[in-house]
Amino acid sequence: MKTDSTTRRLAVFKKRIPVYRKSPRTFLKEMLNFTPDKWQDEVLSDIANHRFVTVRSGQGVGKTALEAAIALWFLCCFPYPRVVCTAPTRQQLNDVLWAEISKWQSKSPILKKILKWTKTKVYMKNHEERWFATARTATKPENMQGFHEDYMLFIVDEASGVDDRIMAAIFGTLSGEYNKLFMCGNPTKTSGFFFDSHNRDRAIYKTHQVSCLDSPRTSKENIEMLKRKYGEGSDVYRVRVEGQFPRGEAGTFITLEAAEHAAREVQIKETGTTLVIGVDVARYGDDETAMYAGIGKKTVGQHSHFKESTMVTVGNAIRLAKDMLLQHPEVEHVKFNVDDTGVGGGVTDRLIEVINEEGYGWGVVPVNNGSSSLDEYCANLVTEMWQSIRTNLETNLTNFINGDPGVLQLPDDDILISQLATRKWRMTSKGKMILESKDDMKKRGLKSPDRADAYVLTFGEFIVDASEHIMLPSIGAVTIKRT
Repeated sequence: MKTDSTTRRLAVFKKRIPVYRKSPRTFLKEMLNFTPDKWQDEVLSDIANHRFVTVRSGQGVGKTALEAAIALWFLCCFPYPRVVCTAPTRQQLNDVLWAEISKWQSKSPILKKILKWTKTKVYMKNHEERWFATARTATKPENMQGFHEDYMLFIVDEASGVDDRIMAAIFGTLSGEYNKLFMCGNPTKTSGFFFDSHNRDRAIYKTHQVSCLDSPRTSKENIEMLKRKYGEGSDVYRVRVEGQFPRGEAGTFITLEAAEHAAREVQIKETGTTLVIGVDVARYGDDETAMYAGIGKKTVGQHSHFKESTMVTVGNAIRLAKDMLLQHPEVEHVKFNVDDTGVGGGVTDRLIEVINEEGYGWGVVPVNNGSSSLDEYCANLVTEMWQSIRTNLETNLTNFINGDPGVLQLPDDDILISQLATRKWRMTSKGKMILESKDDMKKRGLKSPDRADAYVLTFGEFIVDASEHIMLPSIGAVTIKRT
């Protein structure tokens, strides 16, 4: 009798598969006895109808249970699928997500019959080689490569903690019409693939934000404890309770809140007659040559390019200056602040030659970012320049609260904003602030902050030592001096 009952259930299950494919909610209810919350139901609808879905949430809202249920839905309802589950750590993957899949599979008589669960693989019986879900820790890009099937689903748990190189490998694998990506996690970082999926790249994704305040599963006592301990406006509360990205990562020099506010809330007019163009120089690598043009505290132009020679960079800088002069006849003086370290020295030299040959009367300030600062609180010149930008951005926030106008406007550029808000700093043994180096940023999986450095070269306030920095030719509006 029991065998006949199981046979009938299997027959009904097979007939229901077309319904389940379109309605994961129905599969969860009938196969797993899983009743989704409202936000889970919305995510289930999106995962059925869209390729890329991303969820940022507070803690304890039921995201791991949903990930497990979606893995089982995809594994059972599509022919010869590949489901790849990953997380930043083995503990998170094996002890949390993979264990959750086992729990829900073991609750279902049908899934216990047709699926085999092991510590690293769940597969359809009699189809072990081509019909399976697997657990792969997100430690190496090659762990995510080599998967190719018509029906494929990547589930990334705690996606904020997964290195961008690994996410790029995953994304590059998803080329088919029924290849899907489902990311979940606490929004702990203001940079990276997961952050971008909710910001710069949000047009590609179906995005969801889940607050503990709206979830029936969360502990209200724990919420109150976090509120008392850290404060309702703290980044800890934002991330763990509200499912919002922090205003700035721990140790970041400029907060995301300040950068976004300057780009989206502050409006100022051009003031002054000097056009300043900051140029951060790269050459043939993955870094970007970037330049901004500013009058007063407002950006009036910008340009960037990859993998071009220093001569092309000089030409683009000259062209940007000429374009700005045509658009802004009030300008009386032009000054270039050029990153003079490394390959930038060639740009400085040729730029000075062209200015002299053509008789433009423009000024050039070679800036050695690593040179010592005359500010007693900053360890080097680049920290001093970034410090002045940070001060202006924080003044914007204070002025906004008091009803006063802002003092510095940022372009509404997600790349620039992200670069400004992800660079960290530390205190030296001499009690001076020093910015994180570009090499250290790359070790964290971040790109060089080229646009941010160009912006800071344009609008940063700094005092240079005349013995280390020479401006040629000299113009009256620009003075290099020790103060």
